[in-house]
Amino acid sequence: MSRKRKELPQLLNVPVVDINSKGKAVAKSEELVVFVDHAVPGDVIDIQITKKKKNYSQGRVIKVQKESTDRVEAFCKHFGICGGCKWQNLDYKAQLKYKESWIVQNFRKIGGIDVPEILPILGSANTKHYRNKLEFTFSNKKWLTQSQMEHLKAGTLPEDHEQNGLGLHLTGMFDKVLDLEECFLQREPSNAIRLAIREFALEHGLSFFDIRQQKGLLRTLIIRTASTGDLMVILSFFRDDTKNINALLEFLSSEFPEITS
Repeated sequence: MSRKRKELPQLLNVPVVDINSKGKAVAKSEELVVFVDHAVPGDVIDIQITKKKKNYSQGRVIKVQKESTDRVEAFCKHFGICGGCKWQNLDYKAQLKYKESWIVQNFRKIGGIDVPEILPILGSANTKHYRNKLEFTFSNKKWLTQSQMEHLKAGTLPEDHEQNGLGLHLTGMFDKVLDLEECFLQREPSNAIRLAIREFALEHGLSFFDIRQQKGLLRTLIIRTASTGDLMVILSFFRDDTKNINALLEFLSSEFPEITS
């Protein structure tokens, strides 16, 4: 006889007091510490507890009752789902402040070193397009957005809904890939190349990888950009298919002559 699963509580009007080094917001209700995603210090939130541990709990934000003065509007439509960015909703100066505090804590608590006052972190002038390498994954079962999930439950998702996607993994999920329409981590032509490859693959019936069944042609895409202007594109294929592989590579060469490797 199976035991009835114990329902976990909700906590109301809980202040968010910090962020940990893994990007989780730290909320505190009396003596209980709760780690949540997508909140920022200074928020007051309602929380649904999802997991209870001995010394802490994990939860998700139900509602933001009061917004922090450090909260800003995320500029990417995929923020909150995609695993590529953690803190788009936190002011950049506040991000530096919390990173600086971790450095001091690591010296003092972990290293046991009583460091004097440290110099402030020098922020970057570029808060977008600062990565020189990104790796994207092909998937034949892309992650459905909240809107798509609602259509699926209601039976109104179109029968010809495209299941193939090319993008980044959701945080902590090896088999969940979000099909990206845009990404602000790497400068152009990164987005243009990714979208063109996806479109070519769909038009020509190239199979996207199935990570659970271990089958399909297209596996991963790596794009490297350099300050010298050089551009490298690496495509990984799961099996040998000379005809389709060559067709895709020839397409890339003709569409993007700026690719140097």
